[in-house]
Amino acid sequence: MIFTLHRYIFRELFKVFALSAVALTLMLSLGSVLRPIQEFGAGPRQVLYLIVYFLPITLTFVLPMAALFAASLVYGRFAADNELDACRASGVSLLTLVYPGLSMAIMVAVANLILSFYVMPVFIHRAEKTLRADAKQILFRNIRRTGYYKMPPDDRYRVYADLVDVRNDLLLGVVITELKDNKIKSLITAKSARVYFDPHERFNEVRITAYDVYQMGLEGEGGFYFEKLPVTAEFGSLLADNIKFKKVDEMKKIRAEPIRFYPVARLARQTCGQFTAELLVEDIASGIDAEPNKPYSLHSDTKRIEFIAAEATLSEERQVELAGPVSVAEYDTTTGQLLRRLQALRARLHMEGDELAPTLTMELDNPTWRQLGGEEGMAATRLRIRGLILPESVTARFRTKNVLEAIRTDTVNAALANGPSSQLTALQERLKVCIAKTLVEIKAEIHSRLVFGIGCVAMIMVGIGLGIMFKDGHLLSAFGASSVPAALLIICIMAGKNVTKNPGVRINVGLLLMWGGLTLLCLLVAQIYRRLLKN
Repeated sequence: MIFTLHRYIFRELFKVFALSAVALTLMLSLGSVLRPIQEFGAGPRQVLYLIVYFLPITLTFVLPMAALFAASLVYGRFAADNELDACRASGVSLLTLVYPGLSMAIMVAVANLILSFYVMPVFIHRAEKTLRADAKQILFRNIRRTGYYKMPPDDRYRVYADLVDVRNDLLLGVVITELKDNKIKSLITAKSARVYFDPHERFNEVRITAYDVYQMGLEGEGGFYFEKLPVTAEFGSLLADNIKFKKVDEMKKIRAEPIRFYPVARLARQTCGQFTAELLVEDIASGIDAEPNKPYSLHSDTKRIEFIAAEATLSEERQVELAGPVSVAEYDTTTGQLLRRLQALRARLHMEGDELAPTLTMELDNPTWRQLGGEEGMAATRLRIRGLILPESVTARFRTKNVLEAIRTDTVNAALANGPSSQLTALQERLKVCIAKTLVEIKAEIHSRLVFGIGCVAMIMVGIGLGIMFKDGHLLSAFGASSVPAALLIICIMAGKNVTKNPGVRINVGLLLMWGGLTLLCLLVAQIYRRLLKN
């Protein structure tokens, strides 16, 4: 008899739960893709994929609400039709009648924990791959729609264009701006530009080859004309580089090695690049101080250059400024033959490519040159010598597989004779803050998922109890009343996460707020059922 009764109640619960879950999922799924459509310009095909990939996020919130609605409605109707009184008169206890609702609550809690800890991160990464695979279309679609596009993840580069030729991967009437601290660092105008995407595991590398280019830098640098100019930028993560989208095992690995988290790794690479630039400028400056007329040598796969400069200083963005007069001799690496000599009043060395294994590019402003054979000339604009390799005297000073170990404060201070620059110190501080923030977010995220998952049981039990207590009122009164404690729990979780991430507050305060909300909800459950059993 008891089994038949439990099956009857559970069947009614499941019918209402399934219908409610489907209805809520359809409504919320459409809302979940509004941000990708608005921010990324996702197309119709991508929207269909994203609805499927965002489904676990939707279900994380839908399942508890659908179960809460089903529990309050079914048990309220069960009590209003006097079926509850009949069962109790037959000797069936109230707690026995609650077993089907408790079983559903436990199943929803387990499903919620599995979704939040394992399923949701997997689907978010699939959504990220879908967006990244169509990154070129996203860029072109946004430029066609709004006239410009901000390159994720940090919006450092902005690409403007008058016309878009998707079939030929071509932009016409192009302006490319590079921003730093919300100020324009450099500006490039071009008649046309061709866009190439080089996919990597974690991001896409965007290569824009601009034609008939006029480049302007910071104030005082003037402008320079180029027939062709390549610009390389990182088209970063659109969704996945967030702790709330990580699986629990990924969070544990990041906690053990923060460099696994891409935002930390990106900042660590920038810091490493700045450290390398400072080692290079110290190496060049020490050579100038020791023997002013002794040339400093750099080489690539095909060329070797030797240059003499009056002074070497460090400028922003991993760049070494060479004060003139700068004399450069260019040799063929294979034969050792002198190819040409160059003279300029000003030159610079800046790093390109991967910060952990960069190449150097030398730029000379309006140089005069003399080729082998006596032919002389003058470059109208900047002249670039690309693909130069860092000297052994620089790379040998910080060889380590652990990047975070290589850029520690004590390691940097020991390697740099003049100490780190303000830029390097600022990057080190930003890296420390980023790592600390990441570790705090991991702890807050794990606890918030646990509290919400376990809280599903308490929320549904509140719905059952209030459904029975509000049997004489409207069927939806119990659901409305039970939604208030559920909302308070969610508020406690969100407030606890925000408090935990606040650097001025101890992390335990935020965790206490999360678990305190769950404790209050459990006390409410105990009070409701104590009252029901007494009556």
